[in-house]
Amino acid sequence: MRIRSFCRSAPFAALTLAVMVALPPAIAQNDTAHPAATPGSIPGPEQHGPSSTDSEQPHSNAGRASSAPGNEQSGAADAGAQLPSGSLPTPKPIPLVPTHAVWNTFHGQLNAQKYSPLTQITADNVRSLVKVWEYHTGDVSDGSGKLPTSVWSATPIFANDTLYIGTPFYRVVALEPATGKVKWTFDSKSTLKALTQPALKNRGVAYWEAANPVAGQPCQKIVYLGTMDAQLFAMDADTGKLCRDFANGGVLNVDQWNDVNNKYPLSLLQPPTVAGNHVILGWAGKDWAYAEAPPGTVFSLDPQTGKRQWSFATLPPKIASRTGTANVWTGMSVDEGLGLVYLPVSSPSPNYWGGNRTEPIPLATSTTALNLETGEVVWSRQWVHHDIWDYDINSAPTLMDITVDGKQIPALMQATKMGFLFVVDRRTGKDVWPIEERKVPGGDGSIQGEIYAPTQPFPIRPAPLLDQSKKPPIWWVADALGLGQCSRLWKSLNYAGMYSPPTHKDSGVLAYPDSAGGVQWGGVAFDPRGKTAIVNFSHVVQSIKLYPRKEYEQRAAGSGNEQGFYPQEGAPYGMSLDNALNWLGMPCWKPPFGEIAAIDMTTGDIKWRRPIGASQKWGFYMPESMGSVTIGGPAVTAGGVIFIGASMDAKVRAYALADGKELWSDIVQAPAVANPAVYEYKGREYVAFIAGGNTILKDQVGDQVAVYALP
Repeated sequence: MRIRSFCRSAPFAALTLAVMVALPPAIAQNDTAHPAATPGSIPGPEQHGPSSTDSEQPHSNAGRASSAPGNEQSGAADAGAQLPSGSLPTPKPIPLVPTHAVWNTFHGQLNAQKYSPLTQITADNVRSLVKVWEYHTGDVSDGSGKLPTSVWSATPIFANDTLYIGTPFYRVVALEPATGKVKWTFDSKSTLKALTQPALKNRGVAYWEAANPVAGQPCQKIVYLGTMDAQLFAMDADTGKLCRDFANGGVLNVDQWNDVNNKYPLSLLQPPTVAGNHVILGWAGKDWAYAEAPPGTVFSLDPQTGKRQWSFATLPPKIASRTGTANVWTGMSVDEGLGLVYLPVSSPSPNYWGGNRTEPIPLATSTTALNLETGEVVWSRQWVHHDIWDYDINSAPTLMDITVDGKQIPALMQATKMGFLFVVDRRTGKDVWPIEERKVPGGDGSIQGEIYAPTQPFPIRPAPLLDQSKKPPIWWVADALGLGQCSRLWKSLNYAGMYSPPTHKDSGVLAYPDSAGGVQWGGVAFDPRGKTAIVNFSHVVQSIKLYPRKEYEQRAAGSGNEQGFYPQEGAPYGMSLDNALNWLGMPCWKPPFGEIAAIDMTTGDIKWRRPIGASQKWGFYMPESMGSVTIGGPAVTAGGVIFIGASMDAKVRAYALADGKELWSDIVQAPAVANPAVYEYKGREYVAFIAGGNTILKDQVGDQVAVYALP
């Protein structure tokens, strides 16, 4: 970053402490005039592909029955987006909130609440927390050698009296939960190349165990690890040995189903979602590279054999081959009682021009509820119509039971990059609080072939986390030290409110928030006792500009970790995405740069909000009142404590659930860009953080597992 030259400039040495702020690059991760699909209704056939009613296993939704996983012909080529049925499966007596402490999936529990009922650590004693053990995997790269930089965002999984972690070198380590002693390790020997991402990435592992284990038989408990080259490994949770009955000797090649626009492998960076006897897989792609890309698909697998039970496609079949993605690259949530799995669906390709996909794509940039057993669509809500901003839905919706106006509601909260929190009935997708369709800006005529949605959904409650109605105020410090550069930039960027379309004119369009702002993949935590939602979010201003192909080829320079120039190959426009910084690398907009908030889910009102973390670069910390951009989410406990890492300053923190007061912190090896885990082992409560870092925040990476408890 340019701030390097500022740091070394002697005339400015006295100002270093006051201005040493460097904003991280964009945080987009699409590891990738349209009304929303009415919840529970059936749009016309022109909006969807045909619905599959074939009950054979495995089958493809919607399209015809697909062939078995071992076959070359998978049926994915003709699979299309389904008609919502509006019909719920037969409910089962399974509580939404587990009856005991559970942290055996990416978001802690399948409901994605990231909640622990443990009470040994409380708001009164958390200040006494100490690090009881740490473990270093050795799987780390700063990019200076032969390997790409590592990005490690794995949630530690506590199951089978073991702490399981996946690494960015695609290994699994099983640790004794009280001491960190290694029980076993597994090495996939995967290709360590940045095939689809700018770095080696891993968000951990998934766990399954048989409801009725067979004594003496292996693989009654299984750990799953995905790789960037589309391989899914299944290993015995007790020994780390491959499960030979799973797919091909313990390894499933998911790329066998990559049969439309196969431009890159279906990267398995997010661990599968495991519910009952289903291992549900989404995949990640290559951001902003192609107009035509693999179309979004989700697969359900038998946990012991790897055979495909059902597959689901998000795109209408008539246009799937000339667009792509609308994939599910992040975590999913499940209500086992209702028998529904909830998909956060991303935007179609290319992300910043939609002239090749002007037809309705109702399941794109949506929350879509599928029947867990069949993969059939029950309902879907689209949160961005004709998405040309890469506003893909990037976190698992958080499931919660709340009471509003005296009525008990099984609800779902979907956080978004836009800073909106949409709350709907998770049975039907219908509004809990009103969600209005409002007029939004149209285009300026500079982009050929584009169309623009006349309206977009705006939730009334909770209120937007960010004020997207106008350009954010300029930070006077950055403007002064930049000799008015921020003011000139603001003047040169078009902005008529959020959803101002990308343009070729002037310096482009101001985006607030865009791919780096709002809520990221860590999602929302929820305290079911106090009916309080907790969410961290970032304030980031970026600019987007489209360039006609010939001009793009002349101008295009390099790209960093999801910022700079990107080709959108096959579209008439390439694009650039940049953070709004002055020449010193300082953010042009007024702080705070990141916040954390608590929301009363009975009223939809914000109970409290405060800056989170501190912006930090080259050893200098800015005042915590300015906050930090964050990656990773919170965990909340019945002890009244919120645990979170996520910030630039490589600190892990505890906040009071009641009022947001910071109660405790510690410095770890690198930014803890992963959701923490809270677990109990032999009567003691532990909090585990993975400090792996992400160069999106700053050039500091790590390989540390840090675990804390009371003395």
